[in-house]
Amino acid sequence: MPASGKHRRPKRRPLRRGIAMAGTGGAALALPLIPTGAQAAAPQQAAPATTTTAATAAVEKITAALPQAAPKAAPKSYTVVRGDSLSVIAEEHRISGGWKSLYRNNKAAVGDNPSLIHPGLRLSLGKKAVAAPAKPKAPASSERASRSAERTAPAKSTPAKSAPAKTVARDAGPKAYTNTLDGWINEALDVMAEHGIPGSYEGIHRNIMRESSGNPLAINNWDSNAAKGTPSKGLLQVIDPTFRAYHVPGTSNDPYDPVANITAACNYAADRYGSIDNVFGAY
Repeated sequence: MPASGKHRRPKRRPLRRGIAMAGTGGAALALPLIPTGAQAAAPQQAAPATTTTAATAAVEKITAALPQAAPKAAPKSYTVVRGDSLSVIAEEHRISGGWKSLYRNNKAAVGDNPSLIHPGLRLSLGKKAVAAPAKPKAPASSERASRSAERTAPAKSTPAKSAPAKTVARDAGPKAYTNTLDGWINEALDVMAEHGIPGSYEGIHRNIMRESSGNPLAINNWDSNAAKGTPSKGLLQVIDPTFRAYHVPGTSNDPYDPVANITAACNYAADRYGSIDNVFGAY
């Protein structure tokens, strides 16, 4: 008869802390339980924040704090360089009163002869002239109306509604010219148009810059004409005999007068070369 045995099942002990004990022939191994469901999900990574870098913010702050550049002040003085004349300096710097005003303000430094300025001489520019309104380009000499015709040309009046239209003659007054190289050339061109003397603004200006650099008081005391006692004078360097022979009526008898000098020289050039426009060297 078999021995009596235990018929009650032994209690099973619950697994604790997720560890399962497995027998291995006398030794026990601890095995971790594998989590399931939501416990197995990997933790999510936090997205990196997108912000302006500290370097960019610092640059923007420094740029905003920088002061605005102040406008460059106009020069109050000028140092003469080779080839300069009072007339050229006055025109380039828009000196009020032209070269005469510039000379008066610097007479102590320049001396008695305004045409004898030398490189390195420092001039006070004084006040600048107010910019003159742009002048329309002068028409060709064949199309330019004479100043006398402008003064006497009749002007049409606006007719009243109750009266017939009338033409009333009005005196337009003398034409105004600036006391600059540009003004002298334009006035000379109008005088030349009255007397049928050919020439253009470009031709006159080109020869003036070669002969005197725009200085109406320029004089040549060293060439062959000077050796004969008749030095070349003025903007277009005319000798006295030529000036008297080709002097244009209605202009000054002073060879240093800019308009008289230009018109006499252009009259001479027209007689010998056909026009001042055809002169490209000593004449």
